[in-house]
Amino acid sequence: MRYIGAHVSAAGGVFNAPLNAAKIGANAFAFFTKNQRQWNAKELSASEIEQFKENLKISGISTKHVLPHSSYLINLGHPDEEARAKSLEAFVDEIDRASKLGLELLNFHPGSHLKQISEKECLDNIANCMNVALKRTSGVKLVIENTAAQGSNLGFSFKQIAYLIERVDDENRVGVCFDTCHAFAAGYDLRSKEAYAKTMGEFDAIIGYKFLSGMHLNDAKFGLGSKKDRHESLGKGELGFSAFKNIINDDKIGEIPLILETIDESIWEDEIKILRNFEKEKL
Repeated sequence: MRYIGAHVSAAGGVFNAPLNAAKIGANAFAFFTKNQRQWNAKELSASEIEQFKENLKISGISTKHVLPHSSYLINLGHPDEEARAKSLEAFVDEIDRASKLGLELLNFHPGSHLKQISEKECLDNIANCMNVALKRTSGVKLVIENTAAQGSNLGFSFKQIAYLIERVDDENRVGVCFDTCHAFAAGYDLRSKEAYAKTMGEFDAIIGYKFLSGMHLNDAKFGLGSKKDRHESLGKGELGFSAFKNIINDDKIGEIPLILETIDESIWEDEIKILRNFEKEKL
């Protein structure tokens, strides 16, 4: 069975996210545990945490299939030491929030050099921050999301992600979230069976399927290697349905959350059904 959902709203309280996922027929979901565009947030109250856990039970969704997403403001690779320290504190807070909710994963964007330092320096900053965060927290796996090679953001190549993993002190607490739109924008093709096998063969050789902890299933508005992070609804972009059939039919993908971040939330339920039909075709 595939665990498929979407990045749902937590408006009104984090405890609403599991119910919003259940409404669209999801058995996995992603959400923000706080406002993703603000540094500070109130601590989660005991009642909020209890309600979240109760609603998770009601939804029938396992904690293993929830992929919370950290704030967009965090930049663990920031060239400025003070700004990087601020990001690290925010990152630790995000991990703590996921932990308090009883969750096992935290998805994050690696970081950006802002054209002020080398890629290696930036990657070393990210790895160092990850290690500090691991020492200060427990339980939650840090899930690195690949990027679209836009601007000065790193993590767009499998080699960059592998570089980070190799430098993390506890590899049991690090994973990868593979975003299909980002990968395509960065030059990794997924459309034909042959292209998919080549791309994922590289992923396995350089990173390893064992680190694959989640996927973002998004079509792409622009072509292969565009370096543009612009998502599209399934089958309406340059990737087309074939890429997602390839993913659903990939036996090497374990029981990980497969999350839609496509642009029209009004059709998420339909898109989940489309993916489920690909799963049925396989049987």
